Formats: sequence, C-alpha cells, structure tokens
Amino acid sequence: MIDQVLERFKAQADNVGPIGGSIKFLLDDNPIFIDGTGDKNEVSAEDKEADCTITTSIETLGKLTSGELNPMMAVMGGKVKIKGDMGLAMKLQSLLG
Repeated sequence: MIDQVLERFKAQADNVGPIGGSIKFLLDDNPIFIDGTGDKNEVSAEDKEADCTITTSIETLGKLTSGELNPMMAVMGGKVKIKGDMGLAMKLQSLLG
C-alpha cells in the first residue's frame, strides 16, 4: 500500500514545480520525503528532517485525495497533524492532485 502512495507522489511531483522546501509525510509510521529545494521535487522513502512534517494514516490520505474529506476538517479533527512550515503544507494540494 505504501509503495502505491509513494509512486503516486512521484508521478504528481514530476507534474508540478518545486515546492521550495522539504515535506515529510508519516503515513502509518511509513515516511515519504519530498525535497522541493532543487530544480524539481524529489520523492523518496527516506526518513529525514523536513521543513514540514505531516502525520496521518494512509486511509485518511486516500479520503483527502478523493475529496471525501476536507483538509481543514481533517486537521481540526486531529486526523492530520502538521508540524513546521504551514506555508509548505498549503502547497500540498498540487501534489495530492
């Protein structure tokens, strides 16, 4: 399951410009690291320090990407936790596409 999510992030990352920072997703304790500081977004399964860390479940991420769950409601309801640069978190819509 995490491999499918990783591949989807890689495909989306190639379609959008660099996000200007680094974001780490912790999905059911599995890291997905997005480095958008260079010429393009690089996606890996590395567990590195990031400017913004988003913790949630794979199930919740699926609901967010399908539009079944509102991102603001997910954060306010505690289903998604964001630590660090909120500006980067706001740029995620393009990556979740």
